[in-house]
Amino acid sequence: MPIEITRRDFINGAVIGTGGLMLTGCGKEVATGAPVTAEAPTVFSPPDSSAYYPPIQTGMRGSHEGSFEVAHELAWRGNKPAHYETLNEHYDLIVVGAGMSGLAAAHYYQQKMGNDARILILDNHDDFGGHAKRNEFHQNGRMMLSLGGAQNIEALSNYSDAARGLMQDIGIDDDFIEIMNQQTPDNMFLAGKMQAENGVAMPGANGHVTVRGNWLAAMFGGKDYEKSVRALPLPTAEQDKLIDFFAGHQDFLDDLSLSEKWDYINANSYNRYLVDRVGLAEDTVPVLNVLIMHLTGVSGWNLTVLEGMTMGGTGIKSMGWVGKASAKLAEWVLDSLLSVTMFPDGNASVARLLVQKLIPAAAPGMQGTQDVAIAHFNYSALDQEDHPTRLRLNSTVVGVRDNNNNQVEVDYVQQGKARRVTADHCVLACYNALIPHLCPEMPDAQKEGLSYGVKTPFVYANVLLKNGQAFSELGATSFQCPYDPFQWISSSPAVSVGGYEPPRDPNDPMVAFMMHSPMTGPEQPTSCRDQLRMARHKIYSTPFADYEQQIRQQLQSMLGQHGFNHETDIRGITVNRIPHGYAYAYLGLYDPKWEEGQAPHEIGRAQFGRISIANTDSEATALMNLAFDAAWRAVEEQTA
Repeated sequence: MPIEITRRDFINGAVIGTGGLMLTGCGKEVATGAPVTAEAPTVFSPPDSSAYYPPIQTGMRGSHEGSFEVAHELAWRGNKPAHYETLNEHYDLIVVGAGMSGLAAAHYYQQKMGNDARILILDNHDDFGGHAKRNEFHQNGRMMLSLGGAQNIEALSNYSDAARGLMQDIGIDDDFIEIMNQQTPDNMFLAGKMQAENGVAMPGANGHVTVRGNWLAAMFGGKDYEKSVRALPLPTAEQDKLIDFFAGHQDFLDDLSLSEKWDYINANSYNRYLVDRVGLAEDTVPVLNVLIMHLTGVSGWNLTVLEGMTMGGTGIKSMGWVGKASAKLAEWVLDSLLSVTMFPDGNASVARLLVQKLIPAAAPGMQGTQDVAIAHFNYSALDQEDHPTRLRLNSTVVGVRDNNNNQVEVDYVQQGKARRVTADHCVLACYNALIPHLCPEMPDAQKEGLSYGVKTPFVYANVLLKNGQAFSELGATSFQCPYDPFQWISSSPAVSVGGYEPPRDPNDPMVAFMMHSPMTGPEQPTSCRDQLRMARHKIYSTPFADYEQQIRQQLQSMLGQHGFNHETDIRGITVNRIPHGYAYAYLGLYDPKWEEGQAPHEIGRAQFGRISIANTDSEATALMNLAFDAAWRAVEEQTA
């Protein structure tokens, strides 16, 4: 999430950073939430394996086999079918993409034009929700949920009226958010309980060395920071430097004037500052990059010092009196970044609420937020002729154009069959860089704007474990793993909302959630956009077997000393490969500052006749509320 800090802010001592936020927050007492119920869990029967139910699929998910080949053939080679079967289907609106923007666009259009409005939503994946993937496991009559992508619901106070109204329409308001907070255990760091114990794990001579406590607080000079650093398997000299840095014992830019400091923190990378000014070895830098990658998808080599310190990097106390200045602005950043809640399957439940609102027959017995997490969806009901809104999966759009007959023609390929449908209006809620290939008639300047950003890739893996006994011995629910393929390991969100009953104790089966960012490695001379392209290629070229091996080795090294055996204790693995992930946010080291209205995403999202664009790419920020805002804008354009 880009945060604009002006030179005046800096000069006035209002320099902000997550570091300052953590320092002020780590001393507060943990609020006691409502206890998670210990009643006997509901017994679930696994869905019929012969029925179509994507959430239970394991193996390679996300950008799965069959979801990307047609689009790649179009974008890479310019190839698409020459002939299409024209279906006898005409709609008021066709939406391309069943992610958050696409579902929201259908919702806003239906809300404005009436429940009888004819809407078709097309998506290339085998499930709806876009990045908000639901991973569902079943073991011993228990349903186990985890997130396979987008996860956070930020504070509704940051939502626009339109986005907030959508959330309220599907049952998510301030009262429900408070219920979610109360039903989130105080030890669930991943789900926004920032006072919870969270650790760091690093490879050692005999398996991983795990340091529990509040590692995040320690990074910002909080409680027991020196003890935590001394426990790390790092050379003593590097430990000394980290301790001085975390504590803010010196101003590492004290040889610069205030104006020179401003220039420095906007012209140098965060990691370069750590190496050149703090004196850390490059091998130590990954320890300070994990949270940055978790929040932004890129590393400290790609962010300015200022950006790094506002997006998860520690060091605010090392900026002298300026960094130590109090910061109301800093508290606002804390609220924006860390005041989150989530469903046990992440934002997949938000997508489910939207789909059930659009197509009630998909989950006719579902009551809403009170049972959304456990409701079974009938995927065969998504695309029924007798319902005004239809959602058609496994359908890759390859062409969208105005046919000069007051209609939009949309060409798509579904399981090898080339088809064509028409509509009065179209909203493209898909990946920005694909749109020029779908609409080659667009002006060159608009196509260039759409092609500018490169989405940030990532991988979310979920591992079903026979039980949580070994994991519980680690002493925390979340760990940063700076030197491992998966840099973040946590128990899945144990949130008892939506009807879901999470694990009650370590004897129950559990799901380990793991996050991998390919944006690691040394400083690169190329632009961040080129680095993201290379990272995306790395994800596409890594087979499931390689990810499985990495997962097994990492978990065995972390948990083996507590009796874990990956061969018998791992019961299922789902790897959610998201090569086209977070929307590209402009970065100070690579991107110029454009005049208002002239940034590539603003030029790219211009209405194109009966076609409008709605996605987080069009907002240059990867937040769900902005996906909703983009959808509202697109619908307003088409219904004006």
